[in-house]
Amino acid sequence: MTHEEIILGTRGSELARTQSGQVAEAVTKLTGLPVRMLIIKTQGDRIQDVPLHLVEGKGFFTKELEEALLSCRIDLAVHSLKDLPTESPEGLVVAVIPAREMANDLLLVRDEAVNETHPYLLPPNPVIGTSSKRRALQVKALEPGTSIKELRGNVPTRIAKLVDGQYDAILVAAAGFRRLGIVPQGYRVVTLDFDAMLPAPGQGALALQVRAEDSELLRLLAPLHDTSTATAVEAERCVLELLGGGCGTPLGIYAECIEQGLRVQAVLGPEEWQLHDEPRCVRATASGATPLEAATRVLDALGIRPKG
Repeated sequence: MTHEEIILGTRGSELARTQSGQVAEAVTKLTGLPVRMLIIKTQGDRIQDVPLHLVEGKGFFTKELEEALLSCRIDLAVHSLKDLPTESPEGLVVAVIPAREMANDLLLVRDEAVNETHPYLLPPNPVIGTSSKRRALQVKALEPGTSIKELRGNVPTRIAKLVDGQYDAILVAAAGFRRLGIVPQGYRVVTLDFDAMLPAPGQGALALQVRAEDSELLRLLAPLHDTSTATAVEAERCVLELLGGGCGTPLGIYAECIEQGLRVQAVLGPEEWQLHDEPRCVRATASGATPLEAATRVLDALGIRPKG
């Protein structure tokens, strides 16, 4: 199959269009081929009034893009890797994982709520916005007096709700914040290190998915692949897969390549844990020579038996 242009499928949010535009520029620079972007609305974009951990199934932000690939409406789909299920549909492959953006979470604290004496600038008994069980679990461990208030929407929408006074603070991924080039106004930004908050599996990384049969595109895109990033996120996603989980699983995890293989830090809460419960979680660190070995060892350190 010879391409005269590449049709790139993306979600329609500002962040999705921004990161897909960055990928399109890189692909054109690399291949010399024009890239045309096609916006596709996903289930996750349509459902804005229900927390994702309450919606059954997987692939809320990816299924429609994968269907467009399989039907040849698009040649390339750009996903945030943390949204992508661990199993690709038959006929599709993740061709490229580019170098990872910053994987940390950010705590955005409204100016009027800032407490300079607190290590994370939080006021007493703060109201913090998130719909993520993973984030809620960890932030309540950081600040036990926290009240969690549901928060959905894209990054600019979440920030607008913060500045409007609906929350004392909110949690967002550093990668999206940085990719959008947001200049803080009306709030302070605290970068949470991994001792405080572990990210979602694959957070900060992108996945470029194509049809397995498209050998030309696989060849053309290969130079964009970052092996270190791919190896690290494989270990993170391997843990998620062994748990049988999806994006609602309260798992925080970060893997990094070291001289002997990989080092993985993980924190896990119970599946039935609710946003307003007190945190009950386990945390562990383990190393392994391969992603599977590192994933298996960190689960063992957590005292968890893999599903299946």
